[in-house]
Formats: sequence, structure tokens, C-alpha cells
Amino acid sequence: MSKRPFVNRLNNLDPKTWLKFQKSWFLHAPPPRKKGVLRHPAKFPETLAQEFIEFFTKPEQVVLDPMVGTGSTLVAALRSGRNGIGIELNQTYANIAQKSVESERELLGKSAEHLRSQVIQGNASEISSIFSKYHLPLIHYVLTSPPYWDMLHAKGAQTQKKRRSSPELDLQYSEDPEDLGNIQDYDEFLNQLVRIYANIKPYLEHRAYLTVIVKNIKKGGKIFPLAWDLAREMGKTFTLKDEKIWCQDDIRLAPYGLGNAWVSNTFHHYCLQFRNE
Repeated sequence: MSKRPFVNRLNNLDPKTWLKFQKSWFLHAPPPRKKGVLRHPAKFPETLAQEFIEFFTKPEQVVLDPMVGTGSTLVAALRSGRNGIGIELNQTYANIAQKSVESERELLGKSAEHLRSQVIQGNASEISSIFSKYHLPLIHYVLTSPPYWDMLHAKGAQTQKKRRSSPELDLQYSEDPEDLGNIQDYDEFLNQLVRIYANIKPYLEHRAYLTVIVKNIKKGGKIFPLAWDLAREMGKTFTLKDEKIWCQDDIRLAPYGLGNAWVSNTFHHYCLQFRNE
């Protein structure tokens, strides 16, 4: 009996590349961040975003990041030959994202002329109004990483200590009260975040995927399972399909609780995969 021919309905990857992406954990060593985007305190790499976009979409489909920051998702979408739409509350970051997109377009030349890359300065909690105002198309994939609660306000955070010595680098996203990263109550933060993602559902193609990159949080001597709580609550709107663990092994260990208590160095993020079913 002859083998059934391979039909790929999700992306344009060959079976070998598809299988490699199915590994439940991965290491990713991105190139150094460009000076212009260093200002953002929690940017994820374009190279990582590109791998996810190329797996969950086909060329010329539309990718949305409702919290686009300095534009990683949009740059990755361009490199992948996809259309990208990004929403960003902070005007400064939206401007940086726009410049990053323009620079990438110059590098790609004619191959990207037909692609849409739209940076919208706005509040993702008003997603319905934004889609109506800008006449946005149906979305084929969502890739995003939300604020990790209000952890950028934690003065003891190792990354924050380093950034304090550089006044041109931001220690937090903004002082805007609408910014999710400024909400102090954990349950309120979680509820508002889940509501934002749930409101995307009417604009997401049936059976399309939504990837949220997030991690659990340590604060006040205890752990807040943000990734797990988000998976549970978003699972009420979308189908939680799986997870990939992004491991970082290029970060220096810190002696938390040395000789006194167990406190791990948390060098992994959860890439939660949901599907609009």
C-alpha cells in the first residue's frame, strides 16, 4: 500500500522541520539587541517570534500582537512574509516599533512591498473599537507576551539593578494607570489580561492559534502561578492545546537564599498554545 501524501494545512514547513518544532522545550540564543529597542525592559527576540510565526501561519496571512512593545512580532512577520498588526499603549514604544518596521522594510526591499505592517497606538482593552476604527482584517495568528504582572516595579529584581545604572533605559513600561504592568492586585491584573485576550476571539479565524509567552512570578516570598492561572482562565474561551518551554541557559546564576532557603533561578518561560475552536 502506498503512503498517503503529506498535506500541510497549517504552514509551509517540511515534515522534518515540523517535527523539530514539536519538541516541548527549546533553547534560544538571540543576537544582541539593537540600541534603539534596548529601552524596552522586557522585549522578546524577533528570531524566536519568527519561528512561531512560520509554524502557525502560511505566507501572507495576518499576525496580531495586541501588546507589541517595540515591534518584535511585526519585524518577525515581515521576515516571514506575513502581514503584521501591532497594538501598543505606550506612544514611545509604538514610535520605536514603527521605526523598526521601516528599517526592516528597507532591508527586505521589494520582497516586503506587498505586506502590511501596521503599528496602532492604542489600548488593547479596547480591541473592538480598534478593529472597527482601522477596518482590520480577520486574524490568522496571535503571538504576544503580556506584562509579567507588576514585577518591573520590584526594586530587588536582578535585571532592574543593571538597568538602574543606565538612565536612558526604562525600568517599567509606563506610568499610565491603564497599563497592566501598573496593577498591584494580582487577581485584578489576571482578570483584565484574560478579558483582553477573550475579546480578540471574534476577530480570530476559526481554528487559528494564539500563543502567549509568559512565566510564573515570585513576589513577597511566594510564587504566583501566572502561566498556569492564565492557561486555566483563557481555557474557558479558547482551547488550551499545549505548551513549549523556552529555556534560557545564558544567564548568570544569582545566590538567592543561599545557605538559608530554596529559591530557584527561574530561567524559563511558558509558550502557551491556544486554539480558537
